[in-house]
Amino acid sequence: MSGSMTFMLRLLILVLGLAGGIICRAVARQITVAADGSGMFRTVQEAINSLPAHASKQRVIFIKNGTYREQVFIDGKDHITLKGESEKGSIISFALARDAYRCGGNADDWGVATLNMRNSPDVTLENLTIVNSYGFDAAGDVTIDCPVEPSGKKVVSKTGHQMALRTFAGTTRLIVRHCTFRALGGDTVSPWDTEGGMYYFKDCTLEGGVDFYCPRGWAYAENVRFICHNMSAAIWHDGSGNRDSKTVLKNCTFEGDNGFKLGRYHRESQFYLIGCRFPQNMADADIYHATSGPGTPSWGRRVYYSDCHREGGDFAWMKDNLATALGAPTAKQITAAWAFDNRWNPEGKKKDVAKAAAPAATDTTAERMLIYQRTIGGWPKAISEVKVDYKKALTEAEKAAVAAGAARNDATIDNNATTREIRYLVEAFKRTNNAVYRKAAERGIRFLLQMQHKSGGFPQYYPDSSSYRGQITYNDDAMVRALWVLKDVADQKGDFALVDPTLVGPAKQAVQRGISCILRTQYVQNGKLTAWCAQHDRRTLLPTKARAFELPSLSGMETVGILEFLMAVDQPTSEIKLAIKAGVAWLNEVKMPGLTVKLIEDPKQPSGRDRVIVPEAGANVWARFYDLETNKPFYVGRAGEKKPNLADIENERRAGYAYAGTWPEKLLTKAYPKWQHKWENGKSGL
Repeated sequence: MSGSMTFMLRLLILVLGLAGGIICRAVARQITVAADGSGMFRTVQEAINSLPAHASKQRVIFIKNGTYREQVFIDGKDHITLKGESEKGSIISFALARDAYRCGGNADDWGVATLNMRNSPDVTLENLTIVNSYGFDAAGDVTIDCPVEPSGKKVVSKTGHQMALRTFAGTTRLIVRHCTFRALGGDTVSPWDTEGGMYYFKDCTLEGGVDFYCPRGWAYAENVRFICHNMSAAIWHDGSGNRDSKTVLKNCTFEGDNGFKLGRYHRESQFYLIGCRFPQNMADADIYHATSGPGTPSWGRRVYYSDCHREGGDFAWMKDNLATALGAPTAKQITAAWAFDNRWNPEGKKKDVAKAAAPAATDTTAERMLIYQRTIGGWPKAISEVKVDYKKALTEAEKAAVAAGAARNDATIDNNATTREIRYLVEAFKRTNNAVYRKAAERGIRFLLQMQHKSGGFPQYYPDSSSYRGQITYNDDAMVRALWVLKDVADQKGDFALVDPTLVGPAKQAVQRGISCILRTQYVQNGKLTAWCAQHDRRTLLPTKARAFELPSLSGMETVGILEFLMAVDQPTSEIKLAIKAGVAWLNEVKMPGLTVKLIEDPKQPSGRDRVIVPEAGANVWARFYDLETNKPFYVGRAGEKKPNLADIENERRAGYAYAGTWPEKLLTKAYPKWQHKWENGKSGL
C-alpha cells in the first residue's frame, strides 16, 4: 500500500470515529496497529484514542506482531478488545517503578502501569504480552530525589512494585485470554475495584514478585501459569467490598524461586483453589493473614482447596476442605458463572449479561440513619430542638421532611452524633452485606476528615462555625470520639477493616494532627503542664468560653477522655508520655477527697430533684470546672457568674448539668498504672 493511500485510510478512520459510534460500528469493527506502519496506526494508544467512548458491541483493535514500547491508557471507554496477532509476538512493554512514579508528585497509581484502565467496563485482552520491564532492566537498587519523603530521597528497589496491568474503579467484566504479564517486582497484575470488579483470566501466564496477582473484588483464573520471584507471597485477594467477593483459581500451575510462599491477604478475602498443581520447591506455608494488615478478619479466614497437589508430596494444608465453605459447593459447581455469583458469565454458556442482584438485606436503624444523613456526610443531633431518635418510626411525610433538609449545615459531632452513625453503619454492613451502609459510613468518615482544622482540632459543628460552634471542642469528648473513629480506620481495626482502603492514609494523618493539637492545647499554669479546657480557641489554642455556664477553665471531666486517647497511642513519644504524666498528676492534685455527689429526689425543688455534694468516707469527687490559675473548683449558672459551691447556683442547672463526678477514678486506679507499667517501667519508658 502506498504512503498516500495509507494516509487516506487513516484519515477516513479518524473521520468516521469522530462522526459517532453508529457510523463507526457500521463501517468497521476492527482497526489494525502495526509498528512498521503497515496498519492504520503505529501505536496502540493512537488506535484507542480514535474510538468513541461508548458502544453497544466490542470494537476490536488488532495488534500485529512487534514490540510496542509505550504506556497504554483506556480511560472512560467501553467495549474494546485489544487482540494481538500472537501471544509471544505482540508485545507492549514499558519500564516504570511505582516508587519512582510516586516520587514525581503523583497522588495515586493512575499512570503507574504499562496498561492502565479506569471507568472502562467490558474490555477484552487476547493474545498479548504486557511487560513492565523496570526490574529486568535495572542494574540494582537506586536512590532518587523524592520531594514527598521527609528525607527528600527514596531508594527504588529493583524488585519493588512494578505493575504491568492496573485497573481502577469502573473497569469491570474484564476478560483476559492467552496473555502473558511479566514484571520482576510486586503487583504485576492489579485489577482493583473492591466493590464492582469482576475479572476473568484463561490460559495465561503471570510472572512477578510479591502479590503479583492481586485482584480486588471477584476474580476467576483458569489454566493460568504463575511464576513467583518473591519469598513472601505469589497471590493475594481483597474481598472487603462484599462478603461474597472471591478469587477462584482452577487448574492453575505454580512455579518460582526456591521457598516461595503461595499467598496472603491483608484484608477480608476468600480463596478457592481447585485442581491446582504446586512444585516441590515451594514453602510449606498456607495462604496466611499478613501481620502488617488489620486484625482478625470480620468474616473469618476463608481459604479453600480441592484436588490440589504438590510434586513430591502434599503439605497438610492442601487437604480438601470445600465442605467447610459457605454453601459447601462441590468442585464441579465452581465455574466462572459461580465465581461471579451468576451476575456475569464470560464463558458464554448462559446469556452474557449481568443478572439483577438479589435485594440487599436491610437494617431498620441503619435505614433511618440514611434518611438523616446530611449532604456533607455528617449527621445532626436534633432537628428543631427535637433530638434525633432512631428507635422512632417515621411516617412517609416525616421521611420526606427529613430528607428535604439534607443540605442544612447542622451536621455535628456533639452528643455522639456522626461518630455513632459511622460505627453503627459499618457494623450493619458487616451483618447485612448491604453496600449502601458502608458507603454512608465512608461519607461520614470523609466528613470527619473534612471538618478537622489545620491545627488538628475538631469543631463542634461543620460547616456552621457561628458562636462557639467552630471552636476546638473537647466538650463531652466530641473531638476524642472523632479521633477514636479515625484511629480505628487508620488501624483497620475490627469492622473498620471493611471500609475503603484509600481512607487509611488520610485517617492516619488526621490522627497525628489531632495528637499534635492535643499536646499544644494542654494548659501551662505557672510553667507547669496541667489539663485541658472543654473548649479551646481555634486560632490561639487557649481555653475559651462556650455557653454562659461553660467558662474558660480546666476540666476534670474532658481531661480524662483526652488522657485515655493518648494512652492508646502505640510507641508514645517522650512528649506524649510527659503530657500523660502531667495530666494524671493534675487530676490527683485537684481531687476532693471524702466527698461524693448524689442526685436526690426533693419535692421542694422546682425540678423535683436536686444534685448535692456530701461527705462520704473513702470517696473522691472531681469538679467539672477548675480555675485556670488557682485550680479551685467553681460552679456557674446561666447568669455566667462563678460560684464557690454547687448549692450557690440555680436548681435547674444543678439538677440538669454534670458539675461534679468521679470521671477520673478508673483512669487513675486501673488504666494509668497499666500504661505506666508498659511504657515507663519497661524498656520503652522515659
